[in-house]
Amino acid sequence: MAHLGLVALVVRDYDEAIAFYVDALGFDLVEDTPRGDGTRWVVVAPPGAVETRLLLARAADDGQAARVGDQTGGRVGWFLNTDAFERDYARMRAAGVVFEEKPRREPYGTVAVFRDLYGNRWDLIEPQTGA
Repeated sequence: MAHLGLVALVVRDYDEAIAFYVDALGFDLVEDTPRGDGTRWVVVAPPGAVETRLLLARAADDGQAARVGDQTGGRVGWFLNTDAFERDYARMRAAGVVFEEKPRREPYGTVAVFRDLYGNRWDLIEPQTGA
C-alpha cells in the first residue's frame, strides 16, 4: 500500500532547524547527508515514526525564503499526535516552544496550537480514544 513518506518543510538554516525539531520537539534526526552542492538531505521524525517524516529543505532562492514560516497561509498545517498530551506539552514548553493557547478539549481529543521556530502553526493533539 502506498503511504506518504516525506513532507518538505522549507527552513532558513539546516542546523537551527535540526536544533529546534530535535531538542525542542523531541524528534529523531533520521538522516543528515551532504549532497555535494552545499545542500543536505535532512530528515527528522517523531520517535518511532516509520512512515511520514519531515524533510527539512533549506530555502534555495528568495521566493522560497519568503515562504519560510508561512507555508500554509497562516493556518495550522501540521498535526503532531501524542499519546500523553500533558507530558509532551510540559516538555515542549520547558524547551521554549511557544503555544498560542492553553490546551483545550474537543470532541476529537485534547489539542493546543504551537508555532515552530519560523512561525508555522502546528497542533499538538492527543486523539480521543476511539476517535
